[in-house]
Amino acid sequence: MFDRIREDIRTIKEKDPAARSSLEVLLLYPGFKAVRHYRIANWFYRHRMLFLARWISQRCVKKTNIEIHPGATIGRRLFIDHGTGVVIGETTVIGDDCTIYQGATLGGTGKDKGKRHPTLGNNVMVGAGAKVLGPINIGNNVRIAAGAVVLNDIPDGCTAVGVPARVVRKNGAKICELDQIHIPDPVAQEICKLQARINKLEELVNSLQKGNENPAENKE
Repeated sequence: MFDRIREDIRTIKEKDPAARSSLEVLLLYPGFKAVRHYRIANWFYRHRMLFLARWISQRCVKKTNIEIHPGATIGRRLFIDHGTGVVIGETTVIGDDCTIYQGATLGGTGKDKGKRHPTLGNNVMVGAGAKVLGPINIGNNVRIAAGAVVLNDIPDGCTAVGVPARVVRKNGAKICELDQIHIPDPVAQEICKLQARINKLEELVNSLQKGNENPAENKE
């Protein structure tokens, strides 16, 4: 247990340039506290003491604002940076050396039973506010950009960006360009379609009205 604690502290100090000492990480880092509480809660969960496991988990939520279900499977050296708003579901599987930023969700879609949360490989980075949803597989060495919504599998070594997420890099090479500035507004597009239909209907109504006003011309 103490070896794991030292390993987690060392990981945070390596990944976070703001971490100045082991004592600071041990006492003040919510991500570290959340992972330690998860390890304890998970032990009780695996030994079928489910109420106690959830009690520990929910107390941790109140202290850190990070919710990790005790049934999740998490590998070694997980780094939750800042952590506010992070949610990790019950059937989530996370490999070793992963990093998760604030506001990220590893959750379900509400449509699946049993395995309903994602599986992350090793060395995966989930950016701030990203949502990885459903029983999908995220490969090793994957980067998920901030704010991305991932609904499908992502292969090893890829970078996923956007809503819904698309793979824009694989093994460091660009495979498509994603313009995040000139993004079409889907609401405006639908309004334009409706306006075009209204214009056609108005033209049809006007033509019918003209026909009714000139019955003699229609007979001829």
